[in-house]
Amino acid sequence: MDDYNGAHRFEHTVGGYPPKPILIEQKKNTIMRSMVSLLIYALLFYFLFDENIAYIAAILVVIIIHEMGHFAFMKIFKYSNVKIFIVPLLGAFTSGKKQEVSQWQLCLIILGGPVPGIIIGSILYYINLDLHNETIKMLANSFLIINLLNCLPFYPLDGGRLIETLFFKQNHIIRLVFGIISILALVGLFLFAKSFIMLVVPILIAMELYNETKHHKIRDYLKHEHINYQVDYKSLPDKDYWLIRDCLLFSFPKKYGGVQPGVYEISVAEPLLIQHINAVLQMKLNFDLNLFQRILVLLFYIAAIVSPFIFFTLSL
Repeated sequence: MDDYNGAHRFEHTVGGYPPKPILIEQKKNTIMRSMVSLLIYALLFYFLFDENIAYIAAILVVIIIHEMGHFAFMKIFKYSNVKIFIVPLLGAFTSGKKQEVSQWQLCLIILGGPVPGIIIGSILYYINLDLHNETIKMLANSFLIINLLNCLPFYPLDGGRLIETLFFKQNHIIRLVFGIISILALVGLFLFAKSFIMLVVPILIAMELYNETKHHKIRDYLKHEHINYQVDYKSLPDKDYWLIRDCLLFSFPKKYGGVQPGVYEISVAEPLLIQHINAVLQMKLNFDLNLFQRILVLLFYIAAIVSPFIFFTLSL
C-alpha cells in the first residue's frame, strides 16, 4: 500500500527495533464505577425525560439483566477482563478479551443478552393476565420492548451483530454496506420516534465505520507483508508493534500530528497509540458452523422475536 511505503523503507534502513511499551492494565474498582454510571444514568433519565422512579428502576433492571446475559456467556467461554460499561442515556455494553473464539460461542454470547429478557418479559406478561398489576405490566413491557428493539437487524444492536457473525464477519465490503444501511435505518427510526438525542448513536456508528475502513486497509497491508494481526498485544513482536504504529501515523496524521513516523521512541501519545493498535489487532474467529447450522441459529433468532407476538395473540 502506497500510504505505508515510508514505513517499509525505514525498516530496511534501520537494523533493529526497540522494545514495545509494556501494557499495564490498571485495576480499577469496576463495581463502584458501574454503580456511579447507573446513578448518572438514572439522574439524567429523571431530569431529561421527567419519568417516575419506578419506570427508571425498571429500565435499569432490564439493562443490567441483559448485560449480565452477555457477561455470563463470556465467563463460560473463558474471556478475560470481562466488564460491563453503563453509558448514560445510550444503554450499556459488555466487553472482554479472548484471542480465539468460535462462531458458535460468539452467537451464544450475542443471544445471551436479549433472549433471557424476552423470556422474562413474556413470563411477567402471563403472570399479570390475572393480576392486572400496573407495575408488573410496566416491567413486562420494559423487558419486551428493550430486548425486542435490541434484536433489530441493525449494527451495533445484538440482532445486527448476530447477522454479521453468521454471514459476513470476514467480508469487509458487505459489512460496510450493512453498516451504512444500519445507520440510515437507525436515523429513520429515531426521527420517526422523535428521539433526537438518540441520533448520537448512528453518528458514533458512522465514525466507527470510517475508522474501521482505515483499519481494514492497514490489515490488508499487514497481510501483504505477512504480519500476523490476529494476536493479542502481549504476543505482538516488537517489530510489528512499531510497524503498525507507523501505519496508524500515516493513516491518521491529524490525530497524531506531533508524532513522526519512523522515529521509534515512546511519545506522550503512546497510551492512545497502544489503544489504537489494539483496535487494529483482531481475535481469531473459527467458523465452526456450516450453512445448515447457521440457518438454524437464524431461525431461533427469528422465533425469539416472533414468539412474544404469537403468545400475546393467543392469550387475548
